Amino acid sequence: MKATTSDIEKAAEVLRAGGLVALPTETVYGLGANAEDPAAVSRIFQVKGRPPTHPLIVHIGGAEQLDEWVEEVPATARLLAEHFWPGPLTLVLRRGRRVPLEATGGLETVAVRVPDHPLALALLETFGGGVTAPSANRFGSVSPTTAHHVRAELGDAVDFVLDGGPCEVGVESTIVDATGEVPSILRPGGVTREDLEAVLGRPVAVPATSQVRVPGQHPSHYAPRARVVLVEPEKVVAEAEQAQELGHRVGVLLPPSLAGAPVKTHVVETVPASMAAYARGLYGLLRELDQRGCDLIVASLPAEEGLGLAIANRLRRAAGPRPL
Repeated sequence: MKATTSDIEKAAEVLRAGGLVALPTETVYGLGANAEDPAAVSRIFQVKGRPPTHPLIVHIGGAEQLDEWVEEVPATARLLAEHFWPGPLTLVLRRGRRVPLEATGGLETVAVRVPDHPLALALLETFGGGVTAPSANRFGSVSPTTAHHVRAELGDAVDFVLDGGPCEVGVESTIVDATGEVPSILRPGGVTREDLEAVLGRPVAVPATSQVRVPGQHPSHYAPRARVVLVEPEKVVAEAEQAQELGHRVGVLLPPSLAGAPVKTHVVETVPASMAAYARGLYGLLRELDQRGCDLIVASLPAEEGLGLAIANRLRRAAGPRPL
């Protein structure tokens, strides 16, 4: 059941009292706390099992509020905020005094964005402050794109769940280092590199590593319980069937080019040809393969352009080395 006006007011009360609220955004559901309450922010880390050095994103109600949360706003950052907010773009800037170090993982930079979801914006307006909100799931696991995902994974650890229906984008925001005049993408997401370059009028780098710590950089992230193996598209069927013969319960994310191909494995899901549809459904597919008992998932990477860059990033992290 989707949230009502009274639900928004209740959620704001929970935030003011130092509680945790799961809120919908256009990307994924976030686990929100009062950004100016160090104790509430610390509780996010406890509930998620998230390392305290892993910074959070502060969600604010509009681009006009940016100066209240950061020390300075370079012209490039101002331009990006004007074009892409509300929307799935996070800007990393110098931390303002209003932001506690607990929210930044001890860094003097802070990640800020304006979510593009009516319930999230209504909550921010009713609450009247900033909300730190990483994805509402256990650290490193598959991000939630429905309120049901949040309840199933976090249960009573969340004080209130604001149900806004399924998320429209389905992968997290693009994080851009905007501390200087030459921005770079630290995490690809819902705003594409091509979108950024069109506004800025110049190429935008996507460095493999960064000195700036931001969400989503852990080697294993966005990971289902099943182990994920990535191969070239033309090798997906052979790899999956061989693993099935070796005793695995294999789930296959079949590329669109192989739609309709017979595959002798436990579960087969053909991914959408549309990158927007694939991004929207990716985390749901990974959760479904877990729920259907797969212990191995075989997939391939899409072309790394447009939203394909973000999807490939999430699949690589999902396939990354797991903590022992």
